[in-house]
Amino acid sequence: MPRKKVGIRDVAAAAGVSVTTVSHVLNDTPHTRTSDETKSRVREAASRLGYQPNRLARGLRTQASGMVGLLTEEIATTPHAGRIILGAQEEASRHNLTLAIINSTLRHDADIEPSEVQAFLDRQVDGIIYATVFHDEVVPPDQMHAVASVLIGARDRDGEVPSVMPDERAGAASVIDLLVGLGHRRIAFAASSVDVPATRGRLRGYRDGMAAAGLDPDAFVVEAVSEAAGGYEATMALLDHGQSPGERPTAVFCYNDRMAMGAYRAAAELGLSIPTDVSIVGFDDQDPIPGSLFPPLSTVALPHYEMGAWAVETLAAMIEGRESREHHDRLEPTPLLLRCPIVERGSIAPPAR
Repeated sequence: MPRKKVGIRDVAAAAGVSVTTVSHVLNDTPHTRTSDETKSRVREAASRLGYQPNRLARGLRTQASGMVGLLTEEIATTPHAGRIILGAQEEASRHNLTLAIINSTLRHDADIEPSEVQAFLDRQVDGIIYATVFHDEVVPPDQMHAVASVLIGARDRDGEVPSVMPDERAGAASVIDLLVGLGHRRIAFAASSVDVPATRGRLRGYRDGMAAAGLDPDAFVVEAVSEAAGGYEATMALLDHGQSPGERPTAVFCYNDRMAMGAYRAAAELGLSIPTDVSIVGFDDQDPIPGSLFPPLSTVALPHYEMGAWAVETLAAMIEGRESREHHDRLEPTPLLLRCPIVERGSIAPPAR
């Protein structure tokens, strides 16, 4: 029987340390806080197991290519996520780095395809960014530990790779806080019926905000597909003909801007004026939807540009052998959550008295 190939995770388990620590020790990464005793234990475990580190990757440290790779999961073809690439490109320019992009197919499991990571390593990149669409947890292959690596939109299941995600829960809660501040008390949520991290985060944020205001978090929630048709269906159910003005929601918070498009149509068919009779708020700030509606849609912006820029800035720090204080001081390997700001336009107003 052929002998099973020993990977970096095997060495980490044998030495009782993280995969990142093994990578730092075996690649002689400078300016790390690894003790001599730990370094000795890692090297002994690697020798005993017969682990052979990636020599090409080790050469990258001393023969830097000045290139970082962005592996995307169909994110490059989505209309609102190009700002991740823009943020990464502009930050790369500030660090004299070149950004290379591979657009992967959408995956429905939590594993990153090793061959796509290897394609970057074969091109001698100094670091790798992986940007995902739906997964809140992923399993990076061993190859990602050969160079500096970060995640966008997901966390490493083992907590080893730095990551950044939008704080969608807090963003949704801030919408309710804004509407309550305007005087709304009957605030509905047109929720998505698709079980993805964004669905759960935005619904939790809505419920957080409602509960904080002393309002029933479940009285006005309807699920539908996260497209214009779903927004129309959900809003028609929420603003039902049979409800009197004193019972009908005065504001509808939609899971995303596409659902808000359907909410506008439903309000028009019911003879309701936006924002006089009903305020409507979306999520994503997906160009060109908000500015194409009348009145323009108030919505929550996802920090795509900021996530792309953060990923490259973090990689640059790792490549240069310095770790940001933000990651150094963490007690838990949780992802960095970036704020999702509200963009106020003409679709919200105090409720009619």
